[in-house]
Amino acid sequence: MGTDLHALLRSLRVWDPEVTALPPFDPVAAPAAPLPLFTTWFAEAVAAGQREPHTMSLATSDAAGLPDVRIVMLHGADEDGWSFATHASSRKGAQLAARPHAALAFYWPVLGRQVRLRGAVTAAPAQESQGDLHARSTGALAAALTGRQSEVLGSLDELARVSQSAWDRARREPDAPVPTWTLYHLDPDTVEFFQGDERRRHVRLNYRRTREGWARELLWP
Repeated sequence: MGTDLHALLRSLRVWDPEVTALPPFDPVAAPAAPLPLFTTWFAEAVAAGQREPHTMSLATSDAAGLPDVRIVMLHGADEDGWSFATHASSRKGAQLAARPHAALAFYWPVLGRQVRLRGAVTAAPAQESQGDLHARSTGALAAALTGRQSEVLGSLDELARVSQSAWDRARREPDAPVPTWTLYHLDPDTVEFFQGDERRRHVRLNYRRTREGWARELLWP
């Protein structure tokens, strides 16, 4: 007997109070710029036990304007923007080369919170990109050395052989260069903070970049 997807969906609870706390959010007290608030919310998600809070959805579009999305990891957030990394030769790398704009979305269900960003994306210099890579784990370096991201794979046996060779090299050469590995910075034009409410009176605070700085506005849920 197959799974009844619709019945399964109806059985699920949103923001189960046994595992979710929906804290109050006063947008009047929010800082003038989005980065300090993001840092606070991120730290609170970590403290609340959110698993992998640094994972985020990255949405790009190809040369024809067709959308694409995947989960990546946040590598940092500062005056340069929100950072992530991939091979410049990968599908998302090619899409960013053709259309250097993207959107990010974080979801921390343990607190009923989302953060959404949209903006231009720039590639960091090679030295910064390699420094980012070599500051990560041996596994991350091995994965980068495996390369050929998004290309058609002939078999899992082929992947196992190439991956093992990459692991061996990563252990021997912890500073091995990967020329295609690129750190990207998304410099946002808008940053939205969403705080869920059990009565569905969700609070949405949107930061919008202007010539004078950041403008703040509330959005209907």
